[in-house]
Amino acid sequence: MKISLAQIKPVKGSIEANLAIHKNYIRMAAQQGADCIFFPELSITSYESALAEQLAMKEDDSTLDELQDLSSQLSITIGVGMPTVGREKPRIGMVIFQPFQSRQYYFKQQLHSDEFPFFEAGEKQVVIPVKNYQIAPAICYESLQPDHSECAYQLGANLYLASVAKSQQGVDKAMAYFPQVARKYAMPVVMVNCIGPCDDFEAAGQSTIWSKEGRRIAQLKTEEGLLIYDTETNQIV
Repeated sequence: MKISLAQIKPVKGSIEANLAIHKNYIRMAAQQGADCIFFPELSITSYESALAEQLAMKEDDSTLDELQDLSSQLSITIGVGMPTVGREKPRIGMVIFQPFQSRQYYFKQQLHSDEFPFFEAGEKQVVIPVKNYQIAPAICYESLQPDHSECAYQLGANLYLASVAKSQQGVDKAMAYFPQVARKYAMPVVMVNCIGPCDDFEAAGQSTIWSKEGRRIAQLKTEEGLLIYDTETNQIV
């Protein structure tokens, strides 16, 4: 399987501008033979807690239909970040598009305390089948909680995907922690971060791929870019 990570600089609150960015990276990944592509936390709107309520979409919203069209046309699985209408507050969602299938959602289950005033938590882990892999998504804060990766492993995951919006401090924690997860469960761990201003912090990029042995295979710096990892050869495309 070839999994791609898109490290982007989202435009604050602009769904239209961010959709254009996403479509460009999706086409780039497909041209290079990627089977799937994943984006950072709340990538369609940028990570902006105070804007989440006004930007949140319903699960059947047609706003992202063109991403489903791209998924089917290009035979690529796509995971993007989007605030989604919940029962009382928005949820931090990953919208998952697979060729000729109905869209799926994963909602962040463990919120950071700073997020409590703005969001409500999801309740269920999902795994995303791509070829012979079961990809378990985790969204930012929860990806650093040991019970989350344990649950993913118990559900049969064999690749752990952290979709994040992290400052340098958060990235430093991830760099120390994710190799341990990879070694413990003998599965690759990938982290896709954004760059640029988010809420009251600066996202620090450094999207990274670790092998199942916990070895760092590749890492972007603090610029926009695309990483494509071939799990069979254990190399970057």
